Amino acid sequence: MTNSNYISIGIPFYNAEKYLEDAICSVLAQTHKNWELILVNDGSTDKSLHIANKYAATDSRIRVLSDGKNKKLPCRLNQIINESQYEFIARMDADDLMSYNRLEKQLNLLTKKDNIDFITTSYLSIDEYNNLTGVKIIENYQISTEDILNGKTNLIHASLLAKKSWYLRNMYNEDSLLAEDYHLWLEASKKQDLNYLVVEEPLYWYRVTENVTIEKMIAGYNTQIDIIEKNFKGIISKSKKSKIIRKFKIKKKIVLGLDRIGMLKVLLKLRYDKFQESDLDYYNEHLNIIYRSRS
Repeated sequence: MTNSNYISIGIPFYNAEKYLEDAICSVLAQTHKNWELILVNDGSTDKSLHIANKYAATDSRIRVLSDGKNKKLPCRLNQIINESQYEFIARMDADDLMSYNRLEKQLNLLTKKDNIDFITTSYLSIDEYNNLTGVKIIENYQISTEDILNGKTNLIHASLLAKKSWYLRNMYNEDSLLAEDYHLWLEASKKQDLNYLVVEEPLYWYRVTENVTIEKMIAGYNTQIDIIEKNFKGIISKSKKSKIIRKFKIKKKIVLGLDRIGMLKVLLKLRYDKFQESDLDYYNEHLNIIYRSRS
């Protein structure tokens, strides 16, 4: 194998002791074995760093980076890009899981498409106990710059597998906390550098209700509004910009209202569809293989 067949997988983590081990094991379970796993500690105060070091001690493909500071996700994602040794970089969040053939399927597609720079996937939603809660099949199509400004996207950031060359042209804006993916897509699209595919198969497994809090949602909306204000010129009219910002402000009011009456999780569940028996069989098969990778 040459280095072109290898993938650098990056998992930043902050106080993720409840989920980190299974995230690591879903990497260990991959059918594609040519990878390095970069675990980046973002100043955790729980046992996350201990868990990361335990697995690094048993597998030379795993390395842990820890400077004791809390620099937040966009900074750590740029760190992973700079630290990566290989031609392809995969994203994953520390509290999520993935199917055991996610990397193989994405890499097979990406290496066959010279004009494509990255691939994302559809997803399953899971709860804090690794129970399947839903499925979301994402349609494969290309979004425009105006789509992004409108908040419309078919890209699941955490399932990203990208060419390192694309990432080096499109680093994260470290001031765009909680909207770093939104800003990434927008800047790449403005440069006509957003060429991708979406796998219409749920290869990534996302803890929707555990990942999303009211604080994160409001902060994310505020950052998106700021990004729109700074980037709309030459793409959309001022009146259309104002309309989009009003839409985001209405979203803020809705989520705040739902949170006050304890109904926010109901809204989050609308992001995915009811799973079928075949989805459950698929999930359980892959999950059992992940569990067998535990130390």
